[in-house]
Amino acid sequence: MDKLTLNCRELQEYQPNRYPFLMIDHVDEVVPGQYAKGYKNLTNNEWYFPVHFPEGPNMPGALQLEALAQMLTVAITTLPGLKGKVTHALQHTVRFKREVLPGEKLDISCEVLSWKRGICKGKGIASVNGEPACEAEMMITIPEILEEFLPKAKGK
Repeated sequence: MDKLTLNCRELQEYQPNRYPFLMIDHVDEVVPGQYAKGYKNLTNNEWYFPVHFPEGPNMPGALQLEALAQMLTVAITTLPGLKGKVTHALQHTVRFKREVLPGEKLDISCEVLSWKRGICKGKGIASVNGEPACEAEMMITIPEILEEFLPKAKGK
């Protein structure tokens, strides 16, 4: 498949989250069903910096993980017929390596390990200046597809 680049408006066609919860600014490269790479620019204006933490602002770990999950979502929803589909988290294992501070650029890279029956297994890494900030193994689903493969309840 061909590589795609998605600017901040285009990526919203493939990622259902919106500001203030969209944790990706740009997708530099995506090969549908294989991987996606991009970034989030962190300015002092991010909504979470004043409260996390006032004396030492940094990007919450949950939002770093969310950025990884959103990038993995783009790697799947760019496949034919999946544009704009909603995904849900099934399982994440994450390791945090460093704080992510205002003014830094969070580079986000995710790889699809498998995609079957509406379940995606993948891994990702977010880094700042080449230094890992967090790494995750993730499982996400497109419920609309997964439901087709679940056993039907008796009487329905």
